[in-house]
Amino acid sequence: MKTETKRMILTTAICLLPILAGLALYSRLPEQVPTHFDFNGNPDGWSSRAFAVFGIPGLMAAINLFLHICLEKDPKRANMSAALKHISLWVIPVLSVLTSGLTLGAAMGWPVHVETAIPVLVGGLFLLVGNYLPKTKQSYTMGIRLPWTLDSEENWNRTHRLSGFLWVAAGAAFILLSLLRLWNIWLLGALLLALIFVPIGYSYFLHKKGI
Repeated sequence: MKTETKRMILTTAICLLPILAGLALYSRLPEQVPTHFDFNGNPDGWSSRAFAVFGIPGLMAAINLFLHICLEKDPKRANMSAALKHISLWVIPVLSVLTSGLTLGAAMGWPVHVETAIPVLVGGLFLLVGNYLPKTKQSYTMGIRLPWTLDSEENWNRTHRLSGFLWVAAGAAFILLSLLRLWNIWLLGALLLALIFVPIGYSYFLHKKGI
């Protein structure tokens, strides 16, 4: 069996692992389970007990399979950063275990701190990805895939050096703001917009300069 196939089976199994915990707690769970939380960690969206136990892990497993297929079908997969590919293939299983754990814990009334746990995890992921983005080579699956970045290796490299810095800065901000309890929708929106549009604008600027 190929290494990629073994990894796909393993990561999908981990995505589904929370179902076992859900089954163990099923009779003690309320009919409606909190599945969405505001910035203060208060539940503001609910789903059925069955969806919380089976639906969330099942959805994560489907996303995991789709990601594996996309990465393997990429015609430039030989250029992929091995580290970034590894991170990408493991982030969904980790998210599945964490989100299901927080959801089940909140439903049981356990002291879970969603408002801190999620931003710290996301911030850590951003720090990790940001360190490897500058080393990423041209790919149709990973990175900032624009016509001009895919056409010019120099444009790609410069854009990803800037993106790496921005992702590291955003990751540090995610963690700091969550620990200081300063999160709000405007700060989150500003960070995400900067991560998306600053590299796009910079890469287009380089493109217009002939790079």
